[in-house]
Amino acid sequence: MNYLLGLIVPIIFLASFLFAIFRKVKIYDSFTQGVKGAIPLILSIFPYIAAVTMLCKLLEVSGLEKALTSWVAPLFSFTGIPEEIAPLVIMKPLSGSGSIAVLTQILERYGVDSYAARCACVAYGTSDTAFYIGAVYFAGLERKKMTTALVISLFSFLISVIFSCFLCRIM
Repeated sequence: MNYLLGLIVPIIFLASFLFAIFRKVKIYDSFTQGVKGAIPLILSIFPYIAAVTMLCKLLEVSGLEKALTSWVAPLFSFTGIPEEIAPLVIMKPLSGSGSIAVLTQILERYGVDSYAARCACVAYGTSDTAFYIGAVYFAGLERKKMTTALVISLFSFLISVIFSCFLCRIM
């Protein structure tokens, strides 16, 4: 079964290649045209990604992350989110690699079978980094009204974490 799953991507690539030959598409020229289109996209996205990366690092280095975590942990506990995963809930919308590091710390500190670890793993998988995704999606738009989308994204992330912790509690 794993062997068949490993063949899916090469089969899709080969089928696309054969379809392009059948349609008499110049494959290399089309590929280079796609690469030419990617360079302006990368240049337009870069400032947003750099800003999110710097803000995440500043949040961590300044100690504001720990202060914010200690402030919101009781609020999270009230909604059913364990206080132990508060750093993960704060870090996940900001940084994917930072949230992996926080998840690893939770797993090491509380054990992989603990309630906090189960909640942390499910909460980690409930969404992606909202600020990064927002930066990528809105970089190419002329109207950059990102606030509403960001608020909805963060609210849905919080609701999904609350619900996932509820499911971890009853299972």
